[in-house]
Amino acid sequence: MTEPTIRRYTGLFGIIASLFIVVQVPLYFIYETPPDWDILTRSLIGITGCTFYIVYFIGLRQLIRHVNPAYDWIAGIVQTAGVLWVAMVFVPQSMEVGAAISVDHDLDTTAQGPFAAAQYLMQGAVSRLLMGLFLIALGIAVSRLGLLPRWVGRSAYVLAAINLAFLPALYFGDNPADFYSAQGWGTTASMGALWSLWTLVVSISTLRSARHTAATSVVTPAAAAATTR
Repeated sequence: MTEPTIRRYTGLFGIIASLFIVVQVPLYFIYETPPDWDILTRSLIGITGCTFYIVYFIGLRQLIRHVNPAYDWIAGIVQTAGVLWVAMVFVPQSMEVGAAISVDHDLDTTAQGPFAAAQYLMQGAVSRLLMGLFLIALGIAVSRLGLLPRWVGRSAYVLAAINLAFLPALYFGDNPADFYSAQGWGTTASMGALWSLWTLVVSISTLRSARHTAATSVVTPAAAAATTR
């Protein structure tokens, strides 16, 4: 697969995945006690978007390896951290849906129900750590290889620092109405929104870079003859 093709598919799947999460996040805020349809809908949207993210993470690994095979170890960290983050989304989403289906009355599945407490680390600290690892690894790859614009690498470091700043939130209770808590809307939903908007912009940049890469990789017959002299 050529580099322009890798960039094109990586950017395309990143855009699709990001848009799913952008749509999902507001569904966590429209009801104080969400009805079952809201929980089921937002979870279905979330797991669908994360499935597209798997392809996005694999695409990033392929792109890094294509630009410089010596950075395969960084590419592996990018893919592994990204896929593990997806797993950390799948499990809590499954718990929320299970609680909504099994309980015969409406409840806030992020704070109530049989599986609520089990979600705290997965949606909070663990997800923040994995996202931070992904962003730092991607930032290193972009900064050293120049495979995307420099602002991508710099913003990845900034976003990684923001994610890691939420790790101590687990000491501040579990009220989802609080911004800074183990299950707070800052620790979970706001970070999901910020992440999806960032990946959307980066994916658009990646998709646009496919055209530039394709154009610069075209070698005219005259140029090819000159390089063989």
